[in-house]
Amino acid sequence: MDLGIAGRKAIVCASSRGLGRACAEALAAAGCEVVINGRSREAVEAAVAKLRQSTGAKVTGVAADVGNPDGQKALLAACPEPDILINNNSGPPFRDFRELSREQMLDGVVANMVAAIELTQKVIDPMIRAKFGRIVNITSGTVKMPLVGLDLSSGARAGLTAFLAGVARSVAASNVTINFMLPGAFDTDRLRSNIEANAKKQGVSYDAAATLRINSIPAKRFGETAEFGAACAFLCSAHAGFITGQNILIDGGAYPGTF
Repeated sequence: MDLGIAGRKAIVCASSRGLGRACAEALAAAGCEVVINGRSREAVEAAVAKLRQSTGAKVTGVAADVGNPDGQKALLAACPEPDILINNNSGPPFRDFRELSREQMLDGVVANMVAAIELTQKVIDPMIRAKFGRIVNITSGTVKMPLVGLDLSSGARAGLTAFLAGVARSVAASNVTINFMLPGAFDTDRLRSNIEANAKKQGVSYDAAATLRINSIPAKRFGETAEFGAACAFLCSAHAGFITGQNILIDGGAYPGTF
């Protein structure tokens, strides 16, 4: 399917690896000019080279922390008026909520809620003027089905969801959409890190903990990052203008609810 976004400009935050990288690759394959981002310059440069080779697209790398103003300035200097913004950032590690300090809680809220709102503030008006804009926020399946130990991540991402839900309705008439992708267990470094932490806590092997997690998923497997990227690219497409303010849960059926 032609997604109708060839030539569009996209910023994909936290995209040197994992789900962000998969989204960047899918958008580049659809013909977008893509700015990718990560904190490690070496990782960003390696990702840029691979994406250029695999897609032939124009790909620019920005090594920066999107959680701070300087990092956001660097992203927008590389792409001042993006047509597409993918908000994404790494979440806090597993931790008992009793152990969280005030500083850690504030850092988590800034990283997983405030940064996405700030970037949205900066790009929304040019999108409205252009009568085209796609903003996708990568949150987490824990927004709907919280996991003990990821309370800070769940809370901050749920806050982002509620904050931007109203904004989405206010800009829909301008063909600007804001949606949320809620990943479940995808085969990423973060998932492996979380499984390792759980295994240590439970006193079992990594393989045993991973098998237990897989068995809790009706699909009986972890998600592949490419499937997540493809879903993201569709939400950014010309065909998805009537989808806005929605939480798209992609978790292999793990969430047991109907709504």
